[in-house]
Amino acid sequence: MPQLAPVNWLFLFIMFWSLVALGSTLIWWSFKAEYTLPESPSQSSKTQSNLWSW
Repeated sequence: MPQLAPVNWLFLFIMFWSLVALGSTLIWWSFKAEYTLPESPSQSSKTQSNLWSW
């Protein structure tokens, strides 16, 4: 394995943990429950169908 300068190791360390944080944030955001109250009973089925969509 070739030797890397300390600046490159620092860059790889920061890039790795930023990608881990971004991935975990996207996973958390996609599985986050949306708690909303429907305005009328006719909209309750519409709200349930869009519960897991972006």
